[in-house]
Amino acid sequence: MSNTPIIELKNLSKSYPVAGKSFYALKDVSISFKKAEFTGVVGPSGSGKTTLLNIIGSLDSPSSGTALVLNNNISELTHSQAAKLRNHHIGFIFQVFNLLPVYTVYENVEFALLLQNFSAEKRKKMVLEALEWVGLQDHKDKKPDKLSGGESQRVAIARAMVKSPKILLADEPTANLDAENAHSILKTMKTLNKELDTTFIFSTHDEKVMKYLSRTIVLKDGKIDKERANKSRT
Repeated sequence: MSNTPIIELKNLSKSYPVAGKSFYALKDVSISFKKAEFTGVVGPSGSGKTTLLNIIGSLDSPSSGTALVLNNNISELTHSQAAKLRNHHIGFIFQVFNLLPVYTVYENVEFALLLQNFSAEKRKKMVLEALEWVGLQDHKDKKPDKLSGGESQRVAIARAMVKSPKILLADEPTANLDAENAHSILKTMKTLNKELDTTFIFSTHDEKVMKYLSRTIVLKDGKIDKERANKSRT
């Protein structure tokens, strides 16, 4: 793992106007993430976890401070530049699978590549490889309504990973899964983290997820409460 951070957050704050006052979702957060980390941001609902991931993913901008992601200053990106950063280098997985119901598994995964200049042959190779990573190559022609919850989340992982992103942001990815499926999904993510050197950052309060993390960052009321290294599962 390289020691050079690929994400650097310095004195980061995010506020929203509420009833004539400023509500701070994040307050003076400074943290960095290195290549190939498997890290989690944990804390209760309202602690700022999702806001932090949204800023790293260029879906939102800080109110003050600096967010440098792959040498891009998030505050200075245009909408087009932010979209390009996401399309090429950042994958997203959410607790709601967000699969397109009218499309097959194959088409749902391919959708992540359509905004890039890949040939149809190249897309096919990438999609089939991503489905092989998650063990769903035999399900490629199924529609989402024919999948279990665990299989649907595997499709979501394949869609996020098909472009081999440098950063994968996972917001409560196991919230809708039973324990067996959750552990299976986490093992798949851990394998991809090692094989592709993708930096995984989770937002979670799920104890099952925490056991797999190599580092845990605890948020409380928008601030970093503590940080610890873990002996994670492999």
